[in-house]
Amino acid sequence: MKFFLTFFVFCNIAFAQKLTTLLEVSQLPPLSDEALAAATIVIFNENDVESTALAGFYAEKRSIPKTNLIGVKCTAKDEINRAEYDQLIAEPIREALILRKLWVKKKEPDESGGVRESKVRFAVVMKGMPLKIAASGPYLGDEPKGQPEVIAHNEASLDSELAVLGLWTRTISGALANPYWRARERITSIPLQSQLLVCRLDAQKAETVRRMIDDSLLAEKNGLRGLVYVDGRGITKGGLSLGDTWLNGVANDARKNGLPVIQDVGADVFPSSYPMRHTALYFGWYTENIAGALAHPDFRFVPGAVAVHLHSFSASSLQEAGRWWCGPLLEAGAAATIGNVYEPYLGLTANLDVFEQRLREGFTFAEASYMSQRFLSWMTTFIGDPLYRPFKFLSEGQGYEPSNEWDAYRAGVRNWLDLGRPSGEENLNASARRLSSGVIYEGLGLLLLAANDAKAASGTFAMARSAYISPGDKIRVAIHEAGAIQLSQGKDQALEFINRQIAVFSNHSTVEILKLMQQALSPQKEPSSEKTPDKKSGGGGAKKAKKPR
Repeated sequence: MKFFLTFFVFCNIAFAQKLTTLLEVSQLPPLSDEALAAATIVIFNENDVESTALAGFYAEKRSIPKTNLIGVKCTAKDEINRAEYDQLIAEPIREALILRKLWVKKKEPDESGGVRESKVRFAVVMKGMPLKIAASGPYLGDEPKGQPEVIAHNEASLDSELAVLGLWTRTISGALANPYWRARERITSIPLQSQLLVCRLDAQKAETVRRMIDDSLLAEKNGLRGLVYVDGRGITKGGLSLGDTWLNGVANDARKNGLPVIQDVGADVFPSSYPMRHTALYFGWYTENIAGALAHPDFRFVPGAVAVHLHSFSASSLQEAGRWWCGPLLEAGAAATIGNVYEPYLGLTANLDVFEQRLREGFTFAEASYMSQRFLSWMTTFIGDPLYRPFKFLSEGQGYEPSNEWDAYRAGVRNWLDLGRPSGEENLNASARRLSSGVIYEGLGLLLLAANDAKAASGTFAMARSAYISPGDKIRVAIHEAGAIQLSQGKDQALEFINRQIAVFSNHSTVEILKLMQQALSPQKEPSSEKTPDKKSGGGGAKKAKKPR
């Protein structure tokens, strides 16, 4: 079992960068809820009762004008063919947008598309609409250009195809460049009249979709707070290293902006017995189906959480219980996720580091998603409320409540980066004592590891164990503490500490993770019966590192 040994590689790799970068403070122009609502259309299936009801539910919650609700009549199955998409979905939506004066069409489409004026920039595709468009034979007007490997494909996510609806293009083979990729401005400030930022509100159950909407609104009002879990694979060379580069970028951005990060760089996913609690953000790869700690029946995200697992078929369907990733993540309480409906190339999937950064800066889920996506008319789907701003409270300068331990931690990190370690450490210790906060002590311990002070970190983790009430939290901190002890005092002392913790938590379910660590440090003992799923390829398309055109 390699989890213990590889998990603590992050002490020297993921935390190796000195914490010298100042916290970033977003300065986004204000965008009212009314303006966002007016700029949003809701697309639903009139043939599906649930789809119609959910469209009304979302429109009421977000105050979307009734004229912005567009119903089409199509099948509710996951996959449709190109003719069905053109006749039953694309053309009716175009006609409705023009008839309702939400679009003003150009006489002839040009390089910037076919829309001269647009009142809408966001689109929601409701549960009950198809998810993907199957590969097609010869298609009239298709003029593919680019790499042969890419233009050999014309299957696509329905949402990604709707994003280029305003282009009136007949080119369906390959991928189209996204002009909003890596943008730093709100979509309403950029003259991209022909582009829509399309997300879907979809899940296995209609009640899950309603919960996603409600959780997004609640988290937007109160702020999304919690731990950030990043599950990499430790790949540093070759084309696949791109995925770990993105995940390292996620961890570094979150960490330097006051979001406490737990990062695994081993080849396995977090084991099922790992106490993954307070999960606000999750980013990882690469098993075919949901596995490990996230698949545990008792696991739940915090309300409003955003969770993304990179895999070729992560969103192949959202309707199968326990299958793939996106559907199960939503059933486990996530409010938003990103997935692939077919097998893409790694470089043509969402750049997760860009996504996390833009989301944290206060952009909407839709804006952050499309800023991270280099190509459209491809295979990615963004699942969640497009208007959701989980970090709105930070971008609007409302991100500090003295009685909130997560806010106090973030303020302490700012103090650390602005004034140096002594001041920051004093600030964080004072806040932790004042609030009796295991969260702040745990975060401070991680910062001390970043400063290569494992001895001080182990003592701080001990304080966190004392402050936490939940056995799961205590065991998670004990994992950190054991790593810090091994770094500062050696393997024997770490094993002795683990043995003591096993005795203390012998009756708790998550004690199995401590036993795994015990076995890792005691190779002469029999291996545990618990196994961590290997990171299978499950179809290696998302792992290929082809250069996109």
